[in-house]
Amino acid sequence: MVRILKKDDWFHPDGFPIAVERRDPQEPFGLHAHEFSELVIITGGRGLHVTGQDSWQLGTGDVFVIGGSRPHDYLNMENLRLINVLFDQEDLSIELMDLPSLAGYHALFHLEPAWRKRHDFKSRLRLTPTDMKISVGLVDELDGELNKRNAGFGFLATAIFMQIVGFLSRCYGRSRNTDSRALLRIARTITHLESHYADAINLDELVDMSQMSKRSFLRAFEAAMGYTPIAYVIQLRIARAAKLLCQTDDNVTNIAYSVGFNDSNYFSRQFRKHFGITPRAYRQHHLK
Repeated sequence: MVRILKKDDWFHPDGFPIAVERRDPQEPFGLHAHEFSELVIITGGRGLHVTGQDSWQLGTGDVFVIGGSRPHDYLNMENLRLINVLFDQEDLSIELMDLPSLAGYHALFHLEPAWRKRHDFKSRLRLTPTDMKISVGLVDELDGELNKRNAGFGFLATAIFMQIVGFLSRCYGRSRNTDSRALLRIARTITHLESHYADAINLDELVDMSQMSKRSFLRAFEAAMGYTPIAYVIQLRIARAAKLLCQTDDNVTNIAYSVGFNDSNYFSRQFRKHFGITPRAYRQHHLK
């Protein structure tokens, strides 16, 4: 039976959606899932990471992300030590800015979890001793803010958490592992779309970037991101349009064209499908 870990039991009573749990060593816990996500850093020892019928050997320096709905456990532990950074993506009010321009971000947080079984965990991030020291130092800073909870801790803890995310994303981008490089090629197609969302989408160009067959690329992209490349771009365009509606006085038609739509009526239909209201109603609601 899979035990579900509840947010109320693992996050502070004030509801702040980031927490640090250290396991030194990890004790037997049992198969479980949770209402939040975990960023796991293996700091020492050995053990098996078990998810259902699959299991993979863990060692010092391994870093991976576990989504809340994925049952998992640790077995055959030999002084296995780890850090869990718990976070609730839905409750984190974070502006990613140019983080999505890092291929390693998409690879670590989206692609590797989706491809873990297919790659037999070989595309995981493995930190060097130097990168491990930096990562643990950042976690120590985060833990300090969360424990003291002085005025402004929420801002500082969020900033440190994002520093950890950014640093680990850069580490993944430097990986020379063959399987990791394969994920990075797919990740670069995502960063390309993030940077060129307003341009016409050339699917063949994306396929060339991935160095995969067209069929394999489309299946891999959708499995990781939950959308086809075209649908993903539409989501990017709508998200950008929503910001412009709130931040500028430009009319709806001009905004539609500026984010890559060639038909303002089609833009309005897609916007309403996503937000449930028209672009004009969205602007009026957010400018109150």
